[in-house]
Amino acid sequence: MITPGNGKTICPCCMKDHNVQKIIIAEKNVFKGVPVEYNAEYFYCDRADETYAIETQISQNDMALKNAYREKMGLLTSYQIAAIRARYGISQSDLCLLLGWGGKTITRYESHQVQDMAHDTILRKLDSDPEWFLQLLNAGKDSLSPASYAKYVETGTALFEKDHDMYLRSAIMSKYVRFLHDPEANGGKVLSLDVVVDMIRYYANSGKVKSLFRVKLMKMLWYADALSYKRRGHAISGLVYLALPMGAVPIAYESIEDLSTVNCEEIEMGDGTGYKFLPTEDKEYPHLMKEDMGILDVIIQQFGKVSKNEIVEKMHREDAYIETAPHDIIRYKYVQTLSLS
Repeated sequence: MITPGNGKTICPCCMKDHNVQKIIIAEKNVFKGVPVEYNAEYFYCDRADETYAIETQISQNDMALKNAYREKMGLLTSYQIAAIRARYGISQSDLCLLLGWGGKTITRYESHQVQDMAHDTILRKLDSDPEWFLQLLNAGKDSLSPASYAKYVETGTALFEKDHDMYLRSAIMSKYVRFLHDPEANGGKVLSLDVVVDMIRYYANSGKVKSLFRVKLMKMLWYADALSYKRRGHAISGLVYLALPMGAVPIAYESIEDLSTVNCEEIEMGDGTGYKFLPTEDKEYPHLMKEDMGILDVIIQQFGKVSKNEIVEKMHREDAYIETAPHDIIRYKYVQTLSLS
């Protein structure tokens, strides 16, 4: 492939001052005994019908050769290694410190040296495990400047929370796959965790809701979905609820509580640990419709100031709970006799 050059220059092939063109040549070579193919860049002199490479092209072509070898051997390319480091915003030398490698190791891997399999495995783990990066930071804190340490912790924490949420969401959704085509279980809605989170925050941010602990929240979620189904023929969230001794509880509720956008705090109480849901700085609810929030307001008006025991007792009197065997799914067909209207 021929591309325009970068203006007139003294051509080392013909020693004349003229425009030279860049060309891309598909080359074959052998590196560490392995045949590889890659694209190399050269300048082409049409007067002498010869090619030549300047220093930067020689370096680029060497990188292309070694990256072709890396790809063939299942190793990270130099660009992928640089991208992993950039993901954490960490310098080459500081990353070497954390990994216990020589100070120029990462620099060489991002330029001209091919890493061994052991180092490649470590770099892949770093890419996929921000929690491990935070552990490395904690262990190597004294080797870093306070400013660098703080910056890396902030970046690593944000990545860990993002990845943690991604894994959590995937795990939660996997438990709901079997209910995709069961409107009696999901209320005619495919589960939306964004909607669930907005519902939780809407309750927690309301000044009319007192002592929003786990048991009370779970019942308030069910009442909102049940009332929505009774009024509109579909639930709000798509959550599937089980009939447990304390009333309705959504499947995978503990994982839902662990989502980073849910502000849940463990509180030591006289009879054990309580899980209290607290307000968040974000007061926007982009995944809730106006009608959804109207239903949530009804639930807040009804249950915002009541105790856990009061809402549990009311739940126990609902036909939906009475007609459901313990630990079975609460079917939405029973909500037509819901005590709320």
